[in-house]
Amino acid sequence: MDDPGITLRKLAIHDDAYIESVLARGLRDTAPSGLDGKMLAMVRISALAAVGAAPTAYMGAIESALEAGATEQDVVGVLTALLPTLGPDRVTAAAPGLGLALGYDVDEALERYSE
Repeated sequence: MDDPGITLRKLAIHDDAYIESVLARGLRDTAPSGLDGKMLAMVRISALAAVGAAPTAYMGAIESALEAGATEQDVVGVLTALLPTLGPDRVTAAAPGLGLALGYDVDEALERYSE
């Protein structure tokens, strides 16, 4: 892993060689970030929620998180942690997709709850 200042410089100047080398390593390679597998997966889940990703986009990140030792509570906790940053609209929009990726049908649960 590079010195943080060097990494920031490479990102700030859009160093194509650096960016391509990181992207070529794939989603599960933690070396460029210096994060462990669990943390890396949690960051990706956070990013997916922040950009309003499609429900299917959560599947790989959640699979990686669980394989790296995260619990379902850890994964759901990401949304709770994001509330102050992203706000309730973005977090509530992300909840059904994250739930489906974990095997829960949040929409069905909401329908039963509202009856």
